[in-house]
Amino acid sequence: MVTSTVLNSPHLQNVRLQVRSLHAQVITWRRQIHQHPELGFEETLTAQFITQKLDQWGIDYTSGIAKTGIVATIQGDRPGPVLGIRADMDALPIQEENELEYRSKHPGKMHACGHDAHVAIALGTACYLAAHRHTFSGTVKIIFQPAEEGPGGAKPMIEAGVLQNPQVDAIIGLHVWQQLPIGTVGVRDGALMAAVETFRVTVLGRGGHGAIPQQTVDSIVVAAQIVNALQTIVARNIDPIESAVVTVGEFHAGTACNVIADTARLSGTVRYFNSQYADYFHHRIEQLISGVCGMHGATYELRYEKYYPPLINNPRITELVRNVALDVVADTDSLMSNDLMLNDRVTPHCQTMGGEDMSYFLQEVPGCYFFLGSANADRGLTFPHHHPHFNIDETALALGMELFIRCVEQFSSTT
Repeated sequence: MVTSTVLNSPHLQNVRLQVRSLHAQVITWRRQIHQHPELGFEETLTAQFITQKLDQWGIDYTSGIAKTGIVATIQGDRPGPVLGIRADMDALPIQEENELEYRSKHPGKMHACGHDAHVAIALGTACYLAAHRHTFSGTVKIIFQPAEEGPGGAKPMIEAGVLQNPQVDAIIGLHVWQQLPIGTVGVRDGALMAAVETFRVTVLGRGGHGAIPQQTVDSIVVAAQIVNALQTIVARNIDPIESAVVTVGEFHAGTACNVIADTARLSGTVRYFNSQYADYFHHRIEQLISGVCGMHGATYELRYEKYYPPLINNPRITELVRNVALDVVADTDSLMSNDLMLNDRVTPHCQTMGGEDMSYFLQEVPGCYFFLGSANADRGLTFPHHHPHFNIDETALALGMELFIRCVEQFSSTT
């Protein structure tokens, strides 16, 4: 059985008290951001809100990175390593259906994935660290990143040098997670989230009358066989021990019941954990499409795009986060999942085929991305991410701040 070694330390209890004193403000910040959602690379109001707080606390920062990104730098009282903390800022093109005082004021836009919570947690962490520089060594760089939902803000921020001057030694980040109940943390080393790739195919046949098929090349028949053929990739080409997904999500063709369509359009997504497949799916998908089209006398156009690589956590930094999480959640009085054993509150069973551009940061420096339980069935807060009724239990904000603060302190003392 895992037990906490520092739970009863005066310092840990003081951290918790300080976090609790900030909690109401952090909730207010989260709701302010929630009311003003902005899409990727358009987060100007969010960035202004962040910089106003950083100015208020006397924290050095650089803004306008990759259009709307911000990096805040907080130095401890003693020299030491540099730890990065990443928080994404963007919202989704979704019309919010929650009846809340703080519902979105921007039609067709909503924080339906919890990035408002990520920003609020990072701000609360920055506020605490700026006032308690004596508690850690080295430097903390808090990276407020645009456009995680697409087209991706991590890579342009890295290219702009956010991991340099000073060079980041390790990085951490979190995502509020509706698949886990409030009071739990998902921490897993190795592959946590999948690569994200997409394909768009146009099948070019020859249209004609539905009663005279011999004069045509039926693009719908060809495209339907492509859909079936694509399902064999995972079933018959990928090691069954591995996990992968090929999903066709769109199929558009035809304009009338008695007309054979000359074109059909498909699009879909590919997901996998193992980096050895980085080039495989593109090659195999095109191979199958080419074969099916050639068999029927059709041609095709294929657009294949790689968005995010697999998100791979570093074992050493993951172990640090896991140990911190065990200490933090061990105080059952402050949590709502009191029926869970300690080891169940910090779980490795949180792997997902969802993707995240935090993966680009983890390709550059060792780090850990983890999930913060935010669902509460008793309060009806169980709608999934990207749903128009998505909302979280805001108790998670305090837990997220405490996890970040404790990780900063542990990293600076053990590195």
